[in-house]
Amino acid sequence: MAEEAVGRELLAAVLRDLAAPEGHPRPQNRRLSRDEAEGELCEAVLRLVGGRGGPSWLAASLTRAAVDQALQSDLSSFVERKGDVIEGSQKDGDTEDLLSSDALFQHCLTSVQDISSQWQKQLPSPPNSICTLYVSAHAVRNTRRKMEDRHVTLLDFNQLFGITDGVARSYFAVFDGHGGLDAANYAATHVHVTVAGHEALMSDPARALKEAFQRTDAMFLKKAKRERLRSGTTGVCAVLEGERLHVAWLGDSQALLVQQGSPVTLMEPHKPEREDERERIEALGGCVTYTGCWRVNGTLAVSRAIGDIDQKPYVSGEADVTTHVLSGTEDFLVLGCDGFYDVVTSSEVPSLVLGHLLENGGDGQHVAERLVSAAKEGGSSDNITVMVVFLRDPAKVLEDFLAHGSVEAEPLFDFGGGGAEVG
Repeated sequence: MAEEAVGRELLAAVLRDLAAPEGHPRPQNRRLSRDEAEGELCEAVLRLVGGRGGPSWLAASLTRAAVDQALQSDLSSFVERKGDVIEGSQKDGDTEDLLSSDALFQHCLTSVQDISSQWQKQLPSPPNSICTLYVSAHAVRNTRRKMEDRHVTLLDFNQLFGITDGVARSYFAVFDGHGGLDAANYAATHVHVTVAGHEALMSDPARALKEAFQRTDAMFLKKAKRERLRSGTTGVCAVLEGERLHVAWLGDSQALLVQQGSPVTLMEPHKPEREDERERIEALGGCVTYTGCWRVNGTLAVSRAIGDIDQKPYVSGEADVTTHVLSGTEDFLVLGCDGFYDVVTSSEVPSLVLGHLLENGGDGQHVAERLVSAAKEGGSSDNITVMVVFLRDPAKVLEDFLAHGSVEAEPLFDFGGGGAEVG
């Protein structure tokens, strides 16, 4: 009954906010293609209804119901006149109709209001299983002029996309933009939507994740062409699906698994100096040169990314993907951008996390801040984003680690001092 009361209060708060329209979140883009509508609406509605202290599954379910209702209506009234389309969008045969995002979002808010009112009278049933993973994430601009990183945590992946096959799923991602924030924003909005809508999600989730990167890249390149955008983004995404962990990546953002206190390498980042990457680029007619670091055509220090329209096909939008079967002995997963992993080595990550847990009685709440601090103290000047996904209770991770006597036996782990918190 207590959760039911909290759920009704969440719906009441949403209705109160809808009665006072000022301050509502808005879609990130003024005009949308039909393919972009679902992602943009999900992003904006979830920002409106989420983060209120109510059941997160209810916020995700409300978002899905409202977006579905809005998109099932006739969207022709939201198409902007051809003359209003952004300059350049009709060149080279591109005559795709674009939707007014503000008008479409207002239409979607009507659905949010209608469904919230209905659900106040009769709440939907909670899912059979609720994800209880603990996640700590932290991001700082650091010494850079702009913050171009984005990260995404979706514990209620199934509820957000109306998936009812009984297999628990959650999604985590870090995107590291360059040349502007547009590509990172776009990837953070659309990759998970594309994964969820892929025909192979249930039969071959690794394929769905890999092809979602390619699809998102193609979608963003169309947007970049019509809006003259030049930005790009690396990215690393993880989908936890039952007892399987799927990781996909482009560029030098990375994911590291820690199992019983030891790092497990899941991937190799895409950098121009990798022999296979250099060979691929040169076979396409590009080059890899050294100017402070190895760069594609003397410009980009990553060889794969979403976006970077001026460097396609040398900078590839094709992700790599790997699948790891979990045994239940895994401690945590750490996703981060190169601003972290270029400074903090994989072998240092377990000691930093476990040291934080030891100092804080097994509380992992600010562990991502500890890792960000370590990168700053190690000399990173880049944007830094770190996400720690505990695959077991943090207190249990620490308890098991101490029980095995590894603190004394392994000199790598130095629990002295304390990492400063970063705001």
